[in-house]
Amino acid sequence: MMFVLMLVLFVHRFGGSGVALHAAIPIALSYFISTVTMIYAQHLSGQFPEPSIDLTYPGIGLFLLGIGGNLYHHYILATLRGEGEKEYKILKGGLFDLVLCPHYLFEVLGFVGISCIAQTPYTLAFTAGTTMYLLGRSCSTKKWYLSKFEDFPKDAKVFLPFIF
Repeated sequence: MMFVLMLVLFVHRFGGSGVALHAAIPIALSYFISTVTMIYAQHLSGQFPEPSIDLTYPGIGLFLLGIGGNLYHHYILATLRGEGEKEYKILKGGLFDLVLCPHYLFEVLGFVGISCIAQTPYTLAFTAGTTMYLLGRSCSTKKWYLSKFEDFPKDAKVFLPFIF
């Protein structure tokens, strides 16, 4: 949750004043509720036997990769335009050359890591829901780019490099 607040408040630059706080409050509340629910689901799972495969360490690795990749690509997004620039640009740098929304991909990797660590049905369902939501957002972003930029490649991948 703190990661998201830091992104909204310190990395992203918004056009108008007060927009960052306006965006940060519902995002932080959403992540807070999700976190509390995941912790509660983890508590409830204590009555069940331990999973036969311990995915804690791979989960930590995926989570850290997801957070790092997400932060890096949000930094690229935040520094895309110079001071005073308003026009939209086709994103370049990082994995933006391979997929349209690499920050979404890394966000999903972070949630897959959380699912591996927790190994509960709730975290798996939450990760699946987040993945579907971000896939939809990625596809909508591609449609928007195709409508705004004549030179935007029609075969650009939206989420997974070389695949989708």
